[in-house]
Amino acid sequence: MVTDPIADFITRVKNASDANKAVVCMPHSLLKESIAHVLAKAGYLKLVESKGKKSEKTLEVTLSYIAAPASQGANVAGEPVVHGVQRVSKSSRRIYQKAKDIRPFRNGFGNVVLSTPKGIMLDVDARKQKVGGEVLFKVW
Repeated sequence: MVTDPIADFITRVKNASDANKAVVCMPHSLLKESIAHVLAKAGYLKLVESKGKKSEKTLEVTLSYIAAPASQGANVAGEPVVHGVQRVSKSSRRIYQKAKDIRPFRNGFGNVVLSTPKGIMLDVDARKQKVGGEVLFKVW
């Protein structure tokens, strides 16, 4: 039994990108699906699909890779877009940020995913809409 589904989701994505896997399957939830759509919008994931029936629904995520140069050969998938993830807000300690306190992460090369009253969104979108919320995790 998983006690932290968000940490499980981001760990599966990170481990799959480290292993150069194309697709990751995991149990479905609406929270995971909305996080996956936000990551797809940011370019970290290619495709997000829900498969199966209601009782055995799975979330299938296709990872995104930077194309490898032709000199490396055709069987190399390339460099993964997801280099690292860090869970910020946990069940034992929640971290919240106001809209004015949201700062760029890794000089703009990383993103922070927040849970706001307007839904799950990236730090850039939260700043534009001037809304704060719970900091879920950082991805770079």
